[in-house]
Amino acid sequence: MSVKRMDHAGIVVEDLQAAIAFFVELGLELEGEATVEGEAADKLIGVDGVRTDIAMLKTPDGHSRIELSTFHLPSPTSGVTTEPVNTPGIPRLAFVVDSTDDTVERLRPHGAELVCEVVEFGDVYRYGYVRGPGGVILGLVEELGS
Repeated sequence: MSVKRMDHAGIVVEDLQAAIAFFVELGLELEGEATVEGEAADKLIGVDGVRTDIAMLKTPDGHSRIELSTFHLPSPTSGVTTEPVNTPGIPRLAFVVDSTDDTVERLRPHGAELVCEVVEFGDVYRYGYVRGPGGVILGLVEELGS
């Protein structure tokens, strides 16, 4: 059997409402929010006494989703990662946007930090990385030309 599709990417964040605002500003749509706890959650995560609030957001085309979660119990083990882009295991997501520069500026008030520079790859892409909620790195890809 093979994979049918990728359902979603999950990101653990410290401030769920701020993370929702960040991704809504990016252009995702909030599908819903819920609190998850109980035996099934404990077994899934492998930790007893889990209580987490989650939010599901989807891209405008409806094909991709992000699950944001913040854990109340047990307490998170460490803070937001600030490791460089080339660190193995660092979460990195990429989104096609209308304008890389405009998107970076709209996300700055929500805590986005440009990782380095926005660059152009020939006449094909304008691409930059920002660090967002939970330390996740977002690739902002602007398609150039036709």
